[in-house]
Amino acid sequence: MAKKTGRITKWIAGIAVIALVCGGGYAAFHYRAKSKATTANAQSFVTIARGNVEQTVTAQGKLEPKNYVDVGAQVSGQLNRLHVDIGDTVKKDALIAEIDPEIYETQVEADMARLKTLSSQRAVQEAQVRQAQQKFDRNERLIKSKAISNEAFQDAETALLIAKAELDALDSQIEEANSTLEGNKANLNYTRIFAPMDGTVVSVTAKEGETLNANQTTPTIVQLADLNTMTARAQVAEADITKLKTGMPVYFTTMGAQNRQWNGTVRQILPTPETINDVVLYNVLVDADNTDRQLMSGMTTQMFFILEKAENVPVIPTKALLKRDREAGKAAKDAAGDAYIVKTLKNGAITEQTVFVGATDRIAAQILSGLSEGDQVVIPTPAGESAQGEGGAGQNARTGGRRMTPRL
Repeated sequence: MAKKTGRITKWIAGIAVIALVCGGGYAAFHYRAKSKATTANAQSFVTIARGNVEQTVTAQGKLEPKNYVDVGAQVSGQLNRLHVDIGDTVKKDALIAEIDPEIYETQVEADMARLKTLSSQRAVQEAQVRQAQQKFDRNERLIKSKAISNEAFQDAETALLIAKAELDALDSQIEEANSTLEGNKANLNYTRIFAPMDGTVVSVTAKEGETLNANQTTPTIVQLADLNTMTARAQVAEADITKLKTGMPVYFTTMGAQNRQWNGTVRQILPTPETINDVVLYNVLVDADNTDRQLMSGMTTQMFFILEKAENVPVIPTKALLKRDREAGKAAKDAAGDAYIVKTLKNGAITEQTVFVGATDRIAAQILSGLSEGDQVVIPTPAGESAQGEGGAGQNARTGGRRMTPRL
């Protein structure tokens, strides 16, 4: 009886082992089949549609007035009056400041007194010249009749020459005195400082009662700027500077108004670079209208220099461009654009084909040939990311989950 029971037990155990082996094989087969199906379905597609593409170079910049001037003092002295304050709008030739004029008034008065003295001396010398001329003329007649000696005639001639020379010396002194007077009058006028241009007072660096010293450098009193036109000074890396040229279109935003964009063109590319943290940067100047006074000095700007732009054209996501098709590019020497390999969905099958693209940005590329509006292309799905993460099949290239041409 015990032997029979043992045989039954072994028989049951064998059946269990066979069942486990068969079950494991079925589970493995089912898992592999499911994995293959998942891989086949892990594709997302976009439909080619129309959109805009901008190829740009980006850079940061700072705003400054296009036209400004530091209004300073040309003479030394105490600042008696300051007629403007920060933010005031002034017209050209408006009085801005006054320096104590007393010293310069005294100098002008002294110069005028010296001129008066010299004029009196000249009048006396003119009389002496006339007297010497008369003596010479008389002696000249007398010498002809030998009524006087040659020595007397020569003395008269010498006296006339000396009198004329002294008159010339006085004339030179008078010219010098006049020049000094004009210079001191100019200095006196410089004690009243006027606006050299229409503009807004953007800074005041001097105070009433302060003593200004103009002997070495011109002390600045105020800075005057025309705020109707602002200049964005962008710093462009040396790798991108060769792509830019004067006259090319630019737009920029500011940190405080990122939803608004200002348009302009490149006015100037300065040839001398700046090196900041071992990075070589070139200054590029772009002017923008500021009649509404929304732009202020010192604001940070995000600049976009438009290298190429295509509007309302068939576009393809740049993610769909798998690799360059160099053979097709060489064969089509006259074709515009670059050749790329893409995967397309046609009649339920995925195939590879070549597409030529033009303008390209970080999101999309312009289709020149190879694909048409309405065609579907495959968007590669990164490992571990489902197709639903890309928006699913049939996603529209222009509106599917991402805007193709954002205005950054």
